[in-house]
Formats: sequence, structure tokens, C-alpha cells
Amino acid sequence: MWPPPMSPPPALVVEHLTKRFGDVAAVDGISFTMPRGAVWGLLGGNGAGKTTTIAMLLGLLVPSAGRVLALGHDMATDRFAALARMNFSSPYVALPQRLSVAENLRVYGHLYGVSRLEARIAELARAFELSDFLDRPAGQLSAGQKTRVAIAKALINRPELLLLDEPTASLDPDTADWVRSRLEEARAETGASILLASHNMGEVERLCSHVLMLKQGRIVDQGSPAELIRRYGREDLEEVFLDIARGRRAA
Repeated sequence: MWPPPMSPPPALVVEHLTKRFGDVAAVDGISFTMPRGAVWGLLGGNGAGKTTTIAMLLGLLVPSAGRVLALGHDMATDRFAALARMNFSSPYVALPQRLSVAENLRVYGHLYGVSRLEARIAELARAFELSDFLDRPAGQLSAGQKTRVAIAKALINRPELLLLDEPTASLDPDTADWVRSRLEEARAETGASILLASHNMGEVERLCSHVLMLKQGRIVDQGSPAELIRRYGREDLEEVFLDIARGRRAA
């Protein structure tokens, strides 16, 4: 066939992305390209710039410099075309507390223009075991239930690009493992690209093929978890994280 079919653009192209608050550079000129279908980790200590980066990737914060292309769309000029194909989840962003779980999912489903919405809600309720509390107000859910609803909300539109900020924070190990398994199943089903910010190094080793290490707003190292562990001469990614946080160089 000629001409050959064009391959889709990368999930994310980030060029010299910078965010300043006064004299402080929360994000300081980071660049990376994340391919389609990849699961990447965005790691760093508190204040490293992870949440600020995600906010700029979503178009919630305007960069001081640089640009973001999400699914081929420039987030400065064409972000709504990208946002329709993206979604986001964080335990630190609460759903409307007085709305029931089902009502929350309907609201977000309508915002994304999801077709056959009730069938999609029923599908997510089965996958994330929400059926027993679909009619319960979101404000009355446990931490684990809230996380399951938040991730179901993030998958309501079958996003091509999913941004997750600490998706299993404050969950017990069993619930966190259950959530990771559902994320793996959803990604296998849809082929979605995922950028995951997390402090859980075991989670990152399990889910991510590539890791970006942030410190003071800059990418100071990157590679697969196995590559980073080998480069630093450590046993696991948590030890690598501590080396980078404490300013130690690779072995």
C-alpha cells in the first residue's frame, strides 16, 4: 500500500516544560516523549514537581514556558480535542460528596459524551465491584471504595491517555493490589497509555516499563526499573529512589 499508513502520534510530547511561581521553578525545563500504549512512572519526593507537571499536562495550569502535545494535540491551543480522549484520577481530588456513585458516573459520562452510558456504568460497576453502593453518596464511602469509584470515573470514556496521581495512596496492601490488577486489566483491554505518579516503588516496578525521576523540578535520571536498579547497583527501585533523593550518583 502506498503511501504507507501514518502511525499515530506519541501519547505525550513534552518540550522544555517549565512552571514558575514567583522566583521558584516548580518544574524546570523538562522534556520527554512517551509512546502510545506505554505505562510510565513519574517519581520524585514531595515538592519534586510531579503534581504540577500533571496539572500542566491536563491543561489545568498554564506553563511558564515550553509546550505539551497530548495525543498529537497542542494543549495550549487545542486542549479540548485532547481532553475528550484523556482522563485523570487522584485520591486528593474528591468527587461531589452529595451525589451518589451512580450520579457521579452519569455526570462525568455526560461530560465526555459517552454513548450507551448506563451500559458503561453497569460494566464498570461489575469490574470494580461498585454495585452494592451505587446509590450511596460519595461522601459516605470508605477510602478503598472512593478509590475504586475514582478510577471507574477515570475509565468512563475509555481514555487513550490516563494520568494517575498516587492512585493507591492510603489504601491497605490488599486493596491496593486489587486496584493495580484492575488497572492492568483495563490497560490490556483498551491499550491506553498511562502516566503514573507514585511513591510506591513496588507498584512502579510492577506496572511501569519506564521511569522518569524528578528532583527539584528537573528530570535527573530515567530508564526502565531494571535499568535503574542495575545502574545504581541496588536491589530494588526504592533504594534507587533514596539514592537520588539523597544526592548519590549511580554506581
